[in-house]
Amino acid sequence: MLWSIVKVAVFIALVGAITFGASYLLELEGGVRIVMAGIEVNLTPIKAVIALGILVLAIWLLMKLAGMLVAVLRFINGDETALSRYFDRNRQEKGYRALGEGVLALASGEGDKAVLQAAKAEKFLHKPALTDLITAQGAEMAGDKAKAEAAFKRLLTNEKTRFVGVRGILRQKLEAGETDAALKLAKTAFALKPRQVEIQDTLLQLQADKSDWKGARATLGAKLKYGALPRDVHKRRDAVLALSEARDVLDEGKTIEAREAAIEANRMSPDLVPAAVLAARGYVEAGKKRAAVRVINKAWLMRPHPDLAAAFASIEPDETPQARLKRFAKLLKVHPDDRETRLLEAELCLAAEDFPAARRALGDLAEVEPDARVLTIMAAIERGEGASDAVVKGWLARALGAPRGPQWCCDNCQHIHAEWQPVCENCHSFDTLSWRAPPDTAVSTPTGLEMLPLLIGPVEEPAEEDTATEDTAEEDETVPDAEIVEDAPGTDEAEPAGERR
Repeated sequence: MLWSIVKVAVFIALVGAITFGASYLLELEGGVRIVMAGIEVNLTPIKAVIALGILVLAIWLLMKLAGMLVAVLRFINGDETALSRYFDRNRQEKGYRALGEGVLALASGEGDKAVLQAAKAEKFLHKPALTDLITAQGAEMAGDKAKAEAAFKRLLTNEKTRFVGVRGILRQKLEAGETDAALKLAKTAFALKPRQVEIQDTLLQLQADKSDWKGARATLGAKLKYGALPRDVHKRRDAVLALSEARDVLDEGKTIEAREAAIEANRMSPDLVPAAVLAARGYVEAGKKRAAVRVINKAWLMRPHPDLAAAFASIEPDETPQARLKRFAKLLKVHPDDRETRLLEAELCLAAEDFPAARRALGDLAEVEPDARVLTIMAAIERGEGASDAVVKGWLARALGAPRGPQWCCDNCQHIHAEWQPVCENCHSFDTLSWRAPPDTAVSTPTGLEMLPLLIGPVEEPAEEDTATEDTAEEDETVPDAEIVEDAPGTDEAEPAGERR
């Protein structure tokens, strides 16, 4: 707006200056006297200015005619391109001027103007490699997908601009959600320029979405080869792909191949919990229990995890709770202060009906990190020690509204998954799941916690505690822990390690 006002003001000033100058020349006395070859010409001031302008224009025309005359003489002398160069020079100047304005229009976000300037530049220059690119980008900016796709397809016909055309159409297919066509285009673009990091990432993402694990591993190897990925990151992600391949093979019923793939994944990344679990189960099926124990111990040393505890328990599925607690003793000594270790020990003690030991193992987690699993274990301990129903229901009520604790959470979109996946089911990011507590883990229900009294009865402690009868006490003491856990929220997290999965 301000610039428009400035231009109008400048125009008015120029018109005023010209008018003032013309009136001044008309009122000016005297003139210009020209004498040449006995001819005398007298001009008034205004006529002298007009004559000067005509003279300048005549000189410019003479220079152009002189240039054309030189071109004709060169053409007669044998230079067959002299005339064409003379006439093309002006066309090139106009074309490059339009091309520059088109690039500036793209930078300014004016897609329609860029398309018009590209058409003008093509008229003068006949350089589709440049003008089609500006047309395609300008049409995309203006929202004309059809014109943009047509321009990208024209770029495919030129070997030098083929990659640009493929990349442009690939981007359009991804925006439209046509993943099958996008995968084919990504492979073509990767074959043309395998060093291009953007194409590497796009191809890897599409292959992971389509569960093409072999192809994804090849693409990942290319990223390492061309220096687009650190070696340690490549090792981790290659293990993820190998694990995913093993799971697919296992679904097809090929247990031996799946076992080998899982062992390979665990070898490449021992801290990858799902790979360690699958490898351990493969060793157990093969009758190699010591190898399974070694795999679990190595993974637990890096980071304790409930899935590792479940896999360790499944090595000896028929052992007694006391024998299981004894077998887990070495595992519990690795990270004794870790939260998962304390919860695991409490669950094992619950299964062995050693409730005071379970309380000691749990420590202050119910006050420091109260989540659904911790509070449910506390409810089981209270029930096992003979506490009243009001106390047990109070712990269960807290567990119902408590956070769920660590889960498989996507680092990119924070989506929570029931089990580990190589690709996030929400944002489709590859290898972004980590075992941690989500940012907001509070449990929300449509009705809220005000419905708790209807679900589990009153939770407050009675004012005067009546003396329980012997029959009631015996009944409370004989209730199995598994029955308590079945009534509690977060059942799968509160069961003993041997029964959890």
